[in-house]
Amino acid sequence: MPIIFADNLQPHDFGPFLPWVGLAIAIFAVVASLHACRRKRLIDNLPTSKTHGVFIGLVELKGSVQCEQPLVSYLAEKQCIYYSFDIEERWSRLVTEVVSDGKGGSRTVTRRESGWASVSSRTESTPFYVQDDTGSLLVRPEGARTEALGVFSQTCSAFDPLYYGKGPAHGIIDSDHVRRFTEQAIPIQAPVFIVGQARERQDIVAPEIAADPNAREFLVSVRTQEEVSSGLGWQIWLFFFLGAITAPGGHVAGTLALNQEFTPLMIGIFIGELLLYLLVWIVGWIITVYNSLVELRQRVEQGWGQVDIQLKRRHDLIPNLVDSVKGYRDHEAKTQEAVAALRSQLSATPPGHEGDDFRSVQGQINILKEAYPDLKADTNFLALEQSLSDTEQRIALARSYFNSIATFYNTRLQVVPDRFIAALGAMKPRALMEANDFERAPVEVKFAAAEAVTKT
Repeated sequence: MPIIFADNLQPHDFGPFLPWVGLAIAIFAVVASLHACRRKRLIDNLPTSKTHGVFIGLVELKGSVQCEQPLVSYLAEKQCIYYSFDIEERWSRLVTEVVSDGKGGSRTVTRRESGWASVSSRTESTPFYVQDDTGSLLVRPEGARTEALGVFSQTCSAFDPLYYGKGPAHGIIDSDHVRRFTEQAIPIQAPVFIVGQARERQDIVAPEIAADPNAREFLVSVRTQEEVSSGLGWQIWLFFFLGAITAPGGHVAGTLALNQEFTPLMIGIFIGELLLYLLVWIVGWIITVYNSLVELRQRVEQGWGQVDIQLKRRHDLIPNLVDSVKGYRDHEAKTQEAVAALRSQLSATPPGHEGDDFRSVQGQINILKEAYPDLKADTNFLALEQSLSDTEQRIALARSYFNSIATFYNTRLQVVPDRFIAALGAMKPRALMEANDFERAPVEVKFAAAEAVTKT
């Protein structure tokens, strides 16, 4: 049996250090509370995007897990995209200590200690797709903060086949020959909530979500957004009250350990420490809220920039469509007129913030296809037409994202206490984007191509 010799330490020996311990815990609590506050505001301020409308930058998604080559979890043997298991073995032993009796003598005390030690563990993940009603998006979960479901939990003795069937052959010192098997996983088809940085894929022209050292958050969770936000809210107040107790509590404990009396001066010091803690927390909270509003304003600008990128892309597709039509019937007069009408449409819709009327261009394309059936079989023309249609959907999604993030921003500027903090930076509400903001071509230009095709 091991023998542990304890020093002749008394409570008053720790007294001078307890205030510093309380201060260290209070500082940790402030940092942890404000960190949870920042994460909560980030998640609350991000509107949920559709997979087909994801752009470069920090995004939030909801959907189900899909994977062509899923993993198989080690214990539960479920198809999944992530699993983590731990096998623990219980131990116990007798410990003999020589302790002081407080009168200059010592005595021997024997007690039993027990606990659990991990004997095997592993975590694995694989890229997967998150799918919603608009499509799917690749997610690379390496480096993410992962919250999985509990899929396996069992405790057994050495007589159970599971003990050595899934556990290692070796054991630990002082083992009780009892093992505990636990496993968490994200199964296929499970609903997930994801916050992460979107970037361009290397293999195809499409976005993906992956770890980024500059990203403020990368979360893959089986919990809903509301559950994640609520959990962070509890963390904020848990750490806040922990710091509020330990800030003066360390000094109080030190006073008791030193058997000192609580004089009015000491009580004043305790109250001063509590007030100082509250002041530090409030200042930190104001800075956190202000920074979150600045980040939210920046995301509004980025959302508008993504709308503008899609408008520019749509604008650039029109000349290619014009060239495809022109190549088929370049010698025909009415084709020339149709091409001229399309070019007029193009010249009336320069790239910028206003947008153009896609529906009129699409209507002209349909009329040209009827006039020239060969266009329906031309792969280049069909690909360009499909690209134009996809771009229009992306514009709608980008506009919806912009309106969502701008609504979050405008709401933050109106509610108390955010409105007072926003006033420090002279932040102003941002106007939402209406459907008629995209109507910038004059009416007489809209149907020019159609008239050019049908007038002869």
